[in-house]
Amino acid sequence: MKPEEIDKLARILWDYNNLEQPLEKADLIFVLGSSDIRVAHRAVDLFKEGFAPIVVFSGGYGRLTKEVWNKPEAEVFSNEAIKLGVPKDKILIETESANTGENVQFTKKLLKENNIDPASIIAVQKPYMLRRTYATLMKQWPGQDFMVTGPEIDFDDYFTKELSKDLVISILVGDTQRIKEYPTEGFQIPQEIPDQVWKAYEQLVELGYTQHLINTTTPS
Repeated sequence: MKPEEIDKLARILWDYNNLEQPLEKADLIFVLGSSDIRVAHRAVDLFKEGFAPIVVFSGGYGRLTKEVWNKPEAEVFSNEAIKLGVPKDKILIETESANTGENVQFTKKLLKENNIDPASIIAVQKPYMLRRTYATLMKQWPGQDFMVTGPEIDFDDYFTKELSKDLVISILVGDTQRIKEYPTEGFQIPQEIPDQVWKAYEQLVELGYTQHLINTTTPS
């Protein structure tokens, strides 16, 4: 298959998973760690624009960062935020989580320990993981008003040396599989998957973008 045809399939998954939502002011900015420092930059912009008074960075060592960084994701992100002007006393960090479910679980515990009970939360994540983040939050953190957002970068402009196109496409394929499978495990709320999206998923699996499928890697 020609590269442009693969890109067309991948963009279908990107557009589906990039569940960007309108934002309103909230009680908390909740940043899920990753290997993409632009997620931290997005959170800093939201803080500076007055969307919320507190930022929580959550993340230990994930599958893409455990062999790259010598600090937990939350520390890397929070250090970047402080460097960019977010006051240290407006930041909380959680450094033990290794997947999305633990991001939620451990952050809830951290907030309870600090007597913080937010009613509304802006969650910040990579653009192609927004739908799964939202589905996870809705299932595992009921009773909150959630909005999800990510770096405002288009598919064609997203890729870097660390986040190559092939890697991102593989993650997109894995996340789309998780959108289908994880509700039956109790991890997420169900999400409708249009036929066009699932057909694109199946074609990319046939093309070998299988490195991040549930049956070939540790779920996250």
